[in-house]
Amino acid sequence: MSTIEEVKDRIDIVDLVTETVQLRRSGKNYTGFCPFHPNVRTPAFVVFPETQTWRCFGQCNEGGDIFRFVMKKEGWDFSESLRYLAEKAGVRLRKLTPAEQEKDEANERLRQVLEDAATFFRHNLLNTPAGQQAHKYLMDRGLDEETIEAFGLGYAPSGWDVLLNHFDSKGVSKEDLLETGLITKRDDGKIYDRFRHRITFPIRDGRGRMAGFGGRVLNPKDLPKFINSPQTALFDKGRLLYGLDRARRSIRSKDEVVIVEGYLDVIALHQHGFTNTVSPMGTALTEHQLRTMKRFTKRIVLALDADAAGDRATLRGLQIAREVLDRETDPVFDARGLLRHEGRLQADIRVTTLPQDMDPDDVVNRDPAEWDMILANARPIVVHVMETLAANRDITDAKVKTEIASQVMPLIQDLPSPIERDTYIQQLARKLQIDEQALRSEQRRRKPGRRRTPSPQKAVETAAEDSLADAIAAKLVSTSISTHALEAHCLGVLFRQPEFLYHIDRALQQTGLERISPQDFQHADHQVMLRLVRESLEQDHAEPQYYIMDNLPLDLMEIADKHLEQTEKIGPNEQRILEDVLRAILQMRGRSLSQSIEHIRFLMEAAQEQGDMKATQYQETMTQYISARSRLDQAQRELSKHNFTSHPIL
Repeated sequence: MSTIEEVKDRIDIVDLVTETVQLRRSGKNYTGFCPFHPNVRTPAFVVFPETQTWRCFGQCNEGGDIFRFVMKKEGWDFSESLRYLAEKAGVRLRKLTPAEQEKDEANERLRQVLEDAATFFRHNLLNTPAGQQAHKYLMDRGLDEETIEAFGLGYAPSGWDVLLNHFDSKGVSKEDLLETGLITKRDDGKIYDRFRHRITFPIRDGRGRMAGFGGRVLNPKDLPKFINSPQTALFDKGRLLYGLDRARRSIRSKDEVVIVEGYLDVIALHQHGFTNTVSPMGTALTEHQLRTMKRFTKRIVLALDADAAGDRATLRGLQIAREVLDRETDPVFDARGLLRHEGRLQADIRVTTLPQDMDPDDVVNRDPAEWDMILANARPIVVHVMETLAANRDITDAKVKTEIASQVMPLIQDLPSPIERDTYIQQLARKLQIDEQALRSEQRRRKPGRRRTPSPQKAVETAAEDSLADAIAAKLVSTSISTHALEAHCLGVLFRQPEFLYHIDRALQQTGLERISPQDFQHADHQVMLRLVRESLEQDHAEPQYYIMDNLPLDLMEIADKHLEQTEKIGPNEQRILEDVLRAILQMRGRSLSQSIEHIRFLMEAAQEQGDMKATQYQETMTQYISARSRLDQAQRELSKHNFTSHPIL
């Protein structure tokens, strides 16, 4: 039994969920109000003890296992959730190597030093005469005592060795202080405090663990205005987001993250209730920071001051966002009538420009409603870039027109809605005073070609291989096989042949179904694995199989090896293997739909008895589920008639 399976075996989902959600029995299942969105009328959150899964039939329209519940509730990734649940279940995770153990212990020691430093700085802010100037500055910036305490703000004394002497008296080594970045060593060997006569801002990682500090000057003549801890084992400014530890739950519940530029901006906005706000470490957004945020939401608002709104760093950040954020394929036909797929950006990136000479904290302290209005009026990325590039430019110059179009058209092409794409093409044509058809011609010229997928080697089919394929197919359609086993089989095949994902998507779309997605899998570890398979095909740095193995979290190695072992003897007939995987996917979807139809019927009847207006909404949902079930049944009939064999998918 793998570690993940052992955790699931020891923790019952009903017990876990009832720690935060009041459930009541409804037949063989349990229902309650969803903890992830407001709902006080009809309980649309369901826990299924038989499958150890949960599902929200309301606004969230999401579900999963115990890991997915903790991930959504806490805003953690899979590894963080596994560690939490393993500790809760009393399950020991993989034993660390001596080197890993030593590194973990060293990092924990350094974090404790940073925690002690935060306490030292806070004492100096509240209990020393020198700290009163810093305290007054914070109060003048509109912060209250509760907020100052919540964010752990402090004051670093002006001496060169005050902090150094403090830790020396506690027996903390200079080596540890250097490792945390609290002190600095010059070329001549002299060491001194890094933060002096500055307001200090403790910087924590997404899990709330200390990573370093930021420091703001009190004397306007001191430079630079802000400094951060240097690069250390714990502090990497390109990977951290200030305030994320306090913002992640709000980001998930509001399904939106707001990015501002300064620590005080984040703090002031949180104080006024805008708790979905974070800030990078004084640099342009990095790829890792964007990848971190997309775990929580696909709605990103960049709140920029008037000077930064049009600079090159900002535009580069927007370009990175396009490259990093999720995409879905959109089926289109080329000039020869051949089907191919284009990536459409599955994110809503907006930009808002602040009033001249005002920071976010200035705005929100003056009037929180004004900040709310600024966010509501945030412009889509296409509009912002279009207006920014055209500002103060001679758009009668053909080269300027070409430059602007070349930067805006890829943004338009990213949009998932054809109506939006058409609207913005018209808007850009008017802005540049050119014919729409010229832009559409440029759009067609720039469309990426279809990704080439290597043709699988054709193996000689033997009677024994056919028998094995038939046995697998019979097993996959058996009603007794667990959903977990179906998911495991699909992933085992995809780990061996990641390119099969293209053919699976194409086959599903040929029958009018959506391509395979993490939502097809009930188990959070399997959802992580499928995302990794798709990522392996979207990158060009390594062969997909090597990419998967290199990027698979250590926590999932054991279960991945098990899936590979179970698919070791599936045979070389790739067409038959693909049909087996398709059968498994259709059966997984069928089970999920049957479960959903059964419970939405219960919700509809309960709403009707209570006179709840949502009864009509549930009826519409029921109609959609039944329609989906009909399409799924049709696809299963086509597969059973060997239509895919008559018209090979590969």
